Amino acid sequence: MLEKLGLIALAGAAGTLARYWLSGLVYEVAGREFPWGTAAVNILGCFLFGLVWELGSDRMILRTETRAVLLTGFMGAFTTFSTFIFESGAFLEEGRILPALANVGFQTVLGFAALFGGLMLGRML
Repeated sequence: MLEKLGLIALAGAAGTLARYWLSGLVYEVAGREFPWGTAAVNILGCFLFGLVWELGSDRMILRTETRAVLLTGFMGAFTTFSTFIFESGAFLEEGRILPALANVGFQTVLGFAALFGGLMLGRML
């Protein structure tokens, strides 16, 4: 278990550095008029999440432990947006449209509310 936690931590460090590097590169090329760096990380993260998931499930190219390290460690630090999209997509694949829409709406609306709540609290302190 300790070895697995160490691998997840190392993969998390790599994901953090990859996010920093990629978003910085994209901002340098595309400018900062739009959050292109964040968009690039989130979209690539969704692609990589799907690829790693598929390679570790039906195709069994990746071991379950390897998939867990990559998805929890690397992808968790690279972007959690990919997990959000994956979970919403799983609802859609199951034909569960209402839970998919609820998940997207719930997290988006409450995410904005939490952001502005945090901003307001920070301004009051």
